Amino acid sequence: MIMQQDMLASHHPDNSTAGCSGRRQEPRLFQISKKIAPATSLISLNSLFHFYNVYFYQNASGSEYLSRKSTREGNPMSTNTNAITGTCYVETNSSNLANVGQYTLQDGSNLFDIAIIFAANINGTSEQPELFFNDTVTATLNSGAIADLQAKGIKVLLSILGNHQEAGITTLTGNAPADFATQLSNAVTQYGLDGIDFDDEYSTGTTNESSFPLLIQSLRQQMPDKIISFYFYGPATGTQSYNGIEVGDLINYSWNAIYGTFSAPFVPGLGDAYLAPAAVNIDPGAGSYTSPSRAASLAQSTVDQGYGAYLYYNLTNNDSSAYLSQVSQVLYGQNTVYLSG
Repeated sequence: MIMQQDMLASHHPDNSTAGCSGRRQEPRLFQISKKIAPATSLISLNSLFHFYNVYFYQNASGSEYLSRKSTREGNPMSTNTNAITGTCYVETNSSNLANVGQYTLQDGSNLFDIAIIFAANINGTSEQPELFFNDTVTATLNSGAIADLQAKGIKVLLSILGNHQEAGITTLTGNAPADFATQLSNAVTQYGLDGIDFDDEYSTGTTNESSFPLLIQSLRQQMPDKIISFYFYGPATGTQSYNGIEVGDLINYSWNAIYGTFSAPFVPGLGDAYLAPAAVNIDPGAGSYTSPSRAASLAQSTVDQGYGAYLYYNLTNNDSSAYLSQVSQVLYGQNTVYLSG
């Protein structure tokens, strides 16, 4: 069931507060899982398992576990020759999704490979979650912009965000993960979307270890050929494995969530070609704005360290080609062109 209400869905700030902008300055360290420092016993074991692409990891609670390292090569979503996927979030409360298609490289190829509508919400309770679109998201979904971008070769995803209610992607219980996955899959079909993006913020329910993996598993079963991506933030970062289900084996991409930083999401099973450790906020009016020089530096780190994706946030309706050229020169060796009109 899709509910219509008058609540805003704006990325990064607490979206219940009008006029608030910019992401929190520091990540919540409690949620982050990290690869453990080498120890004698693990060095020998990891040397043994390296041939099988299996590694020992330790999550935030200190539990050790094994995880496969991805053997997938290349990046099939990219339309650029060097296969670094450009992903752009658009705040539909203030900006036009169609603007993503106005940016190309000098050779005519798209600057952005994936556009993400920010954002729909997960409303309701942990037992009965409901997919919610505010008025601007509804208008965007019905505007024709999705088909126009797809005609240019750009994939379009719908981001799912908490909304200060009990329901959240890590709080679902009983049959709710499968039920909500069905709502999402139906929306993808109804609006001709290319997939779903998850951003685990602003839910008030209690996190459990099964909700997110079961949700991802069910969604992947229902839409095997669509994109599922993960904005690496919130409690979901620490609940990626349950009863043999590995989120990283089922999703396509994960993005760093702290703008102006370089930090690879830790998603066991997902290879470097599908990770965006660089994240920039394009909007100069935002508190979390990333300077052009910093954006270029993050692009260089992406190239140098062999990652396959780069994340842009908050593309406005203004011409941002001068800023974006600082990035595209590093990633692709070309300036960015803005197609006005």
